Amino acid sequence: MDKSSLNRRNFLRLGAAATAGFATSSHVTGATEKTSSKTDKKIITRQLGNTGISVPVVSMGVMRADNSNILKAAYNLGVKHFDTAHGYQEGRNEEMVGEFFKDKPRDSFIVATKIHPSKDASTQDFLDMLEVSLERLQMSYVDILYLHAVNDEEYLHNPKFMAAMKKAKEEGKAKHLGFSTHRNMAKLINSAVTRGFYGVILTSYNFRHVDNTELNEAIKKAHNEGVGIIGMKNMAGGFLDEEKTKPVNGKAALKFALSNPHIHTCIPGISSYEMLMENWSVAKDVNLSPSEKQDLELASNETGMYCTGCDTCAGQCKRDLPVSDLMRSYMYNYAYAYPAKARETVVALGVSDSPCDDCDECSVKCQSGFDVRNRITNIARIQNVPNEFLV
Repeated sequence: MDKSSLNRRNFLRLGAAATAGFATSSHVTGATEKTSSKTDKKIITRQLGNTGISVPVVSMGVMRADNSNILKAAYNLGVKHFDTAHGYQEGRNEEMVGEFFKDKPRDSFIVATKIHPSKDASTQDFLDMLEVSLERLQMSYVDILYLHAVNDEEYLHNPKFMAAMKKAKEEGKAKHLGFSTHRNMAKLINSAVTRGFYGVILTSYNFRHVDNTELNEAIKKAHNEGVGIIGMKNMAGGFLDEEKTKPVNGKAALKFALSNPHIHTCIPGISSYEMLMENWSVAKDVNLSPSEKQDLELASNETGMYCTGCDTCAGQCKRDLPVSDLMRSYMYNYAYAYPAKARETVVALGVSDSPCDDCDECSVKCQSGFDVRNRITNIARIQNVPNEFLV
């Protein structure tokens, strides 16, 4: 949770929402539309491909939450699907999720976690990471197990990772298997559908992709083949500038993603009461108003902070830097105000703290109009900041 949200007023509001008596008693599997006790509007639910799971269109990305009260408030409102990962907050995120859900009926919620092994990791390495996640979660299984942050087909179809995931499913430690991707999405989705191994795909999707015919067609194809499609990065960074003077209309952005019927649910990151209530209001109405459409159109005309993952920058850098991943790290820091995640991502890439110093002129031409050299220079330095000073 942002430090600005950690004030007494917000904490009390979270606590009030968490203990309010509007939790539903229906189970997740086989659920139909739910009706809120405070309004006649129904919560919109969609089937997650052929998984047999029906969830509200608004789910919860837990990545930045560090107060279990936000989980409690979301659960009591009717949120069913909660998304975490092995690496979030160095494992503390999974621990918080596990502590909250340990006494809840197991069929009253859906939990997904993500594993991102190194390319040379073994099948057992993957399974060991999963065991750690299950211990943190205090669960015998996760509903969805993802291979995390897939960028290329070699990683997507790595036989060691696929063997680990298959074994996890056979042993009942994962109900459904999937992968997450931030870049090269269309190609990876199409490849996964062709192979037929993954039943759920977690993909970046927001108003910046409105003209990406290839991505939209890939998502439609996956939907038609019974693959569950979950959208992330729905707010396109949340802000359009480093100074955070130009916020994205988050409610409109979430509506845009969910107005695509082939996106079954979205996992916007939620770390405050205000964010929860704004996002949850979309669960009853995904229709964009004229003013919301205008807000998104204006935002689309800005360069913004969000890397669309188009991967056209691949191969352009003379030093073969992972440009797209560095742009994502830049977004974590300057748009999300999440320097710890930004630093973690940069360190994992193995780049120096001044990777562009040897180049007189940047050879990368970004389709989104980013000043690539400036952004890489700014974000690469974050690895010099001790981790304990970042949140």
